[in-house]
Amino acid sequence: MATRAQPETMNREKRFEGKTVAITGPSLHGIGGAIALRLAEEGASLLLLALEKPLELLDRLEAMGCPAEYLVCDVADPQAANRTVDAMDQKQIAIDVLINNAGVDWSSPFHSMDEVRWREIVEVNFVGVLRMSQALLPHLQCRKGVIVNISSATGFSGTVGLAAYGASKAAVNSLTQSLAAEYADRKVRVVGVAPALVRTPMVAPYVENVTAEDWDAIQRCHPLGIGFPEDVAAAVAFLASGEARWISGVTLPLGWIPHWPMPPLRDESPPTP
Repeated sequence: MATRAQPETMNREKRFEGKTVAITGPSLHGIGGAIALRLAEEGASLLLLALEKPLELLDRLEAMGCPAEYLVCDVADPQAANRTVDAMDQKQIAIDVLINNAGVDWSSPFHSMDEVRWREIVEVNFVGVLRMSQALLPHLQCRKGVIVNISSATGFSGTVGLAAYGASKAAVNSLTQSLAAEYADRKVRVVGVAPALVRTPMVAPYVENVTAEDWDAIQRCHPLGIGFPEDVAAAVAFLASGEARWISGVTLPLGWIPHWPMPPLRDESPPTP
């Protein structure tokens, strides 16, 4: 995969001082990990909710001096969200932001898609977002909080081999709009981001053996280049912050531009001297 410069690092504003952010499914090298590190730089305390303890990420956060707690949480488990809330109450943890990041994917022709696989995709990517949002809304209402849903460009456009994944993300986009409308009068904002290709372990298998023709097509779909997890983290940090207080119900495209590739009009007029 072609490379480009990493996003710039700089002295961060402390937009999240005094706030606690819960992130589902974070790992050091994925989008969730990049979000955790970015928000830690901006002063947040973190609650990491994952099936397995993200030891590398927790070590990095500890080295940064970031207060971080871990709770085991499988978002596909119908009881996990309520157990998480009970554990938070026992530890006296209140959150200001929920970032629904946990996700799985699987590529397969639609006609041969395994039902166990597509049910897992829907359970984790959509139902998990619904469950966690529903369970943690009381916390967020008390603190006029924010939900940020990590969606995907595939939720807006058809993608060969990713029918179930794209459908699960489209459902998340719809949920973002509906929750934003329902809870706006309680001062809870609900927003999302929809990244195109991002350099993460999840994406790596899709681009390791692409042909030159496939790579050209990928490049045309990414006029700003392939993204880094830090690019997504920067957008999430803005949307979750008070600077975005007037934004709700939108899912922000990242790294791709919705357009219809019409041929350009020819300008037959003579050049201006």
